[in-house]
Amino acid sequence: MKVLVTGASGRFGPCLVAELERAGHDLVLMCRSRPEGADRWPWVQGDITSFDDCLRATDGGVQAIQHVAANAWASDHPESRARYEQRGVPFDDTMRTNIMGPYYLLQASLKRDIGLLVMTGSNCALGHGGRISGSEFPVKYLPIDEEHPSDVEDSYSYSKLVGEELLASYSRAYGMRTYVLRSAGICNADRRRDMARKAGPAGGWDPWMWAWIACEDLASAHRLLMEKAASLPVHGVYFCNNDDTTAVEPSLELVKRFKPEYLPLCKDLGGHATFLSNRRLHGIGWQPRMSWRDARSDEGGTKR
Repeated sequence: MKVLVTGASGRFGPCLVAELERAGHDLVLMCRSRPEGADRWPWVQGDITSFDDCLRATDGGVQAIQHVAANAWASDHPESRARYEQRGVPFDDTMRTNIMGPYYLLQASLKRDIGLLVMTGSNCALGHGGRISGSEFPVKYLPIDEEHPSDVEDSYSYSKLVGEELLASYSRAYGMRTYVLRSAGICNADRRRDMARKAGPAGGWDPWMWAWIACEDLASAHRLLMEKAASLPVHGVYFCNNDDTTAVEPSLELVKRFKPEYLPLCKDLGGHATFLSNRRLHGIGWQPRMSWRDARSDEGGTKR
């Protein structure tokens, strides 16, 4: 299959490119700076916030899009705005990149008759992190699944939730197959080793719920959704995080210690079970292979 990969020069892009290469797919790479794979595959230097760039990138027989380009934080968030200003990033960058970017790609797909798009989303579509008001995220049950209500406050979380709805609307209206992976903290091998070195007792409840995903496992989920699309519903949203947490302590112990009021809401949280259920993704044959705990055992700790 001929596949366009956006964001190919980003932190996750090279990992996805490697996964698709191993599976035998032909690639077109789109990003603003030269990616590692530019010596092997056509590279379109462009920005997803430009419709003309999206049209150029989707030309030439592209059959599917793997969309991973995004702004990974709220450029207008009160806690980060000063850092963005120092870098010359406009306040509305997150909204333009994470909403208009997918929109332009979807519109280009219609013009090029491309019927399949898989996008890296975020578990932040829940709204449990990056909260501005200081209020707690209203947990209804644990582990949280894709049906749990969202309660977003910041522009990044909002943009990721809107992105999901945008893709769903194109599936309803045009029959495009669109899929979103709600990824957690994406970790390469170096970051996993760093996690293992720094592992220690939790000091409090983590609003991000200790969720994480190895970049290799996220890449395999991207490939699997693309390759199995014909047998799936035309649209789907999937939590994509590891089976376990980043915490040393078992999950129920964390709840008992920091959020005992959540205990009546808990079900199937044995061991280090994730607080964000990935059961839906498991249901299509995906299985995470990497664990930071393996790196921890190499450091003299114990495996999960």
